[in-house]
Amino acid sequence: MPKMKTKKSAAKRFRVRGSGSVKRAHAFKRHILTKRTTKNKRQLRGTTEVHASDVVSVKAMLPYA
Repeated sequence: MPKMKTKKSAAKRFRVRGSGSVKRAHAFKRHILTKRTTKNKRQLRGTTEVHASDVVSVKAMLPYA
């Protein structure tokens, strides 16, 4: 059986923590930020956890994470 390949697009977007949870960056923070409030932009900083219903899909794309 050949080795499973990692989906590189997912590897760039997600990180699996030691506990097994998956972290991701917030969306809507790339461009056209002039119309967004400072509070909104500040709250989009940092990372958050992937929703429980999506964790199985993400882990399938990252077989060795």
